[in-house]
Amino acid sequence: MIQFEELKLRLIESEKPLEELSSALGLKEMDEELSELEEKTTAENFWDDLENSQKVLQRIAMLKGRIKSYNDLKSSYDDTLVMIELYDEEGELDLLDECVAAVEAVEAELEKQTLSTLLSGEYDNKNAILTFHAGAGGTEAQDWCNMLFRMYGQWATKHGFKFNTIDFLDGDEAGLKSAVAIVEGENAYGYLKSEMGVHRLVRVSPFDSSGRRHTSFASLEVMPEIDDTIEVEISPEDIKMEVYRASGAGGQKVNKTSSAVRLIHIPTGIVVSSQVERSQYQNRDVCMRMLKSKLIEIKEREHLDKIEDIKGDQKEIGWGSQIRSYVFMPYTMVKDHRTGFETGNINAVMDGDLDGFINAYLKKQSLDALTK
Repeated sequence: MIQFEELKLRLIESEKPLEELSSALGLKEMDEELSELEEKTTAENFWDDLENSQKVLQRIAMLKGRIKSYNDLKSSYDDTLVMIELYDEEGELDLLDECVAAVEAVEAELEKQTLSTLLSGEYDNKNAILTFHAGAGGTEAQDWCNMLFRMYGQWATKHGFKFNTIDFLDGDEAGLKSAVAIVEGENAYGYLKSEMGVHRLVRVSPFDSSGRRHTSFASLEVMPEIDDTIEVEISPEDIKMEVYRASGAGGQKVNKTSSAVRLIHIPTGIVVSSQVERSQYQNRDVCMRMLKSKLIEIKEREHLDKIEDIKGDQKEIGWGSQIRSYVFMPYTMVKDHRTGFETGNINAVMDGDLDGFINAYLKKQSLDALTK
């Protein structure tokens, strides 16, 4: 049947990109590295250095995950091709929709894995630290900040990432004044770095009894979480530490002692805080990792030679021009001002459907790099 033949030709168009993906991923090299690492785990002294052994096991898990993802995609391609040929031979036209869905699934996964090969930055494979700030505008802006916080939590969950709240400051009546979360998972920073900037909301405010339309702003700062494998020199005398009592949503106390920690980096004015860990020591450790991450991110973004070159008050970093508008009224649309990508399904976006925006940004960055 012609419908099945056309669908088969459409699927076969993915065959060459699938082969090229294998090369781009370095599948052969990954297999060789995996074999070498697994052989290391059989050595008698493997567990003598616990820290190193954990890193080896983490690398093994990462390699296995990447190899499995590609092999699953290849199997899906082969199975879908066989299914189309079988249904075509048997004249099962009522099963065409099932075949179309299978082809679309292969195409979507192929695009996803292909885009992952663009994440070649030094810190792209790291966890991502997200810092949310409500703009001017009181409760309306604070509610918008909370909506963004939820949106990225939804995106993270849908992609199998962990979304952990580190710090938060409730709004005066609703929403959040600010919040910090860590998205844990491979390439979290690589994907989410495109989301850094100011996000603009246009809607009829539920907090305005007159039913007027409001424009609100909230900023999102995205940093890679820097682990102990990357050295960042910070002088103890450059750090001021403050402690305070942690509080939960709605003003409920989550700890009766002053366990929450705020660190201030005196030379730059950078402030980081954490209140979700049980002890002051644990919260300080989280703050130090965040401070290192922020200094590294600024250094890379500003193309500075060393951390010491960061001068002045950096509290407003990341509050640049808006990157995206979310319009609820008089029409529904979300538009990215950097790539031009837009969608009218604003509810899906607020529920975490951000892949179109992230993918468009990665493609644009790749094209820009090729034209330089």
